[in-house]
Amino acid sequence: MATKAELEGQLTVVAGFENPQVALEQYPTPPELAAHVVHVADLNGDIEDRTVVDLGTGTGMLALGAALRGPKRVVGVELDRDALETARENRPRVGTRTDIHWVQADATHAPLCPDGPTTVVMNPPFGAQQGHEHADRAFLETAADVADVSYSVHNAGSREFVEAFAADNGGEVTHAFRATFELDRQFDFHEADRKELETEVYRIVWTD
Repeated sequence: MATKAELEGQLTVVAGFENPQVALEQYPTPPELAAHVVHVADLNGDIEDRTVVDLGTGTGMLALGAALRGPKRVVGVELDRDALETARENRPRVGTRTDIHWVQADATHAPLCPDGPTTVVMNPPFGAQQGHEHADRAFLETAADVADVSYSVHNAGSREFVEAFAADNGGEVTHAFRATFELDRQFDFHEADRKELETEVYRIVWTD
């Protein structure tokens, strides 16, 4: 098994969004964060020989990271056609041979019914835009429906919300860790060229 650092190196070739959409909060998942999430999931036995679903896959960073760790198959769900095309183009750059199914659909109403053990990995919108507060809630609802375990990235300070949501929907938070990364200027309204973003990652086991 490749180390976390080696996995991060493999993911540095993944191209980002050409025309990111503000309404969809399209921020690229950094290779170091994706490698960290996938590595932890693999150590917990949540990748190998399982179906891995990346909800809101964007340009495929988490899906491709998971594909490098021996899953049965990977499904990347993304609403934006252009981003999904970039994800397809990123696959040969990464070089994985795992079966990957790219699905253009709303991740909050994903047309999925996976067969067998299923893990969701996702970096959903944080709901930072007015009118889209708690956008990550709908992604968690999908995860609860299709997976028996999920890994999700949330804005710092989300622990109470995530734990309460899990408890109300037949889930339990078993692992939580913080992740800090630098995000390059993405949209015109951003004032700084780079911003340090504090996030939290949660592993949830869904039993219902």
